Amino acid sequence: MIIEPTNEVLLLGWESVAENQKKGFLDFDFITWMAWTWQTAAFFVFIALCLIIMIIWEKKDPGGNPRKGILGLDTTRGDRLFISLLSSAFIHLAWLGIIGALLWIGTIISFLFAIVVFRYF
Repeated sequence: MIIEPTNEVLLLGWESVAENQKKGFLDFDFITWMAWTWQTAAFFVFIALCLIIMIIWEKKDPGGNPRKGILGLDTTRGDRLFISLLSSAFIHLAWLGIIGALLWIGTIISFLFAIVVFRYF
């Protein structure tokens, strides 16, 4: 004997799905697709601070002082920031793939690499 499920059986336990949830102060509908943790929030705050600092630096000393780096390319401060941020993503991905946990060591390596990029590239 086969019992066919009815809609009542399938919906059992789902009655609270459509109810409005009480939202906190920092609950936004437009960013709920991402798994926000304090680390991801700190990352985006860091990127925003980098851009704000670069804007202030450009207002204080316009032009960005293009210079030839190790590869012989003319780079500005914005280019060097982009290279260091992109390299930091690859350093972290490589660290996760090779070592695994302890990402703070990868972060230290990324900061040291950014210093080298801003100094010599």
